[in-house]
Amino acid sequence: MGEKGGRAVATIHPTAIINPGAQIADDVDIGAYCVVGESVSIGAGTRLHPHALVGGRTAIGRNCELFPFACIGMKTQDLKWRPEHQTFAEIGDGTVLREFSTIHTGTKDGEVTRVGAGCLIMAYCHVAHGCRVGDRVIMSNLAQLAGEVTVEDDAIIGGMTGIHQFCRIGRLAMVGAGGKVRQDCPPYMIVDGQPPQSVGPNVVGMQRHGVTAETRAALKEAFRILYREGLNRSQALERIQYEVNDCPEIRHLISFVKGSERGVL
Repeated sequence: MGEKGGRAVATIHPTAIINPGAQIADDVDIGAYCVVGESVSIGAGTRLHPHALVGGRTAIGRNCELFPFACIGMKTQDLKWRPEHQTFAEIGDGTVLREFSTIHTGTKDGEVTRVGAGCLIMAYCHVAHGCRVGDRVIMSNLAQLAGEVTVEDDAIIGGMTGIHQFCRIGRLAMVGAGGKVRQDCPPYMIVDGQPPQSVGPNVVGMQRHGVTAETRAALKEAFRILYREGLNRSQALERIQYEVNDCPEIRHLISFVKGSERGVL
């Protein structure tokens, strides 16, 4: 890194093309043949490997890493976009975007596509217009999010999995590889198979994130009531509310299922 007046300054390879209007923080490392557009801001400590491209009205957080041919902040593929619309993309601190990943700006005027902090978006993944991806999300190679998808914190999406527009992936859910997801994936559950279905609580994921044994047992009981008792959704939720030990995770599960507009896997 260079030094200016005792302060670290951005290191920019001479072959990189940086629009003068871009806001590049101290301690940014921009590699060979990168392209950074006029309305881009990049936080301190972020590294762009050679050939990364950031365009549009895009904000990249601190300590991110963009690998070769990542393409961030370009115009949505949604045909409803209009030239007069101002749309945005935001990437949280510490997120890693691997090779050939694509994240597009929104469609509607003022719409933001957001990817949270501490995420790992692997090679060839796509995050479409208006998606809201939480913190610490992992998308394995070739996972694809259609427009307006919501992915809550700590979820994992397996490789070569497509998520239908407007679907939601719940907190700490794990979606198996190679699936075609057309309905919401409930929080704390594993979704797998062809067609995908909820197969049980994500026990290992919850253990890794410090969810207590008591809470895991409550979620296991909630799963049984929701999927194994032959009840409709409202009946199952009522039983869960009154029969299962109360905790924030159970309340979140109930709220998530109640709020589903596409149905829950």
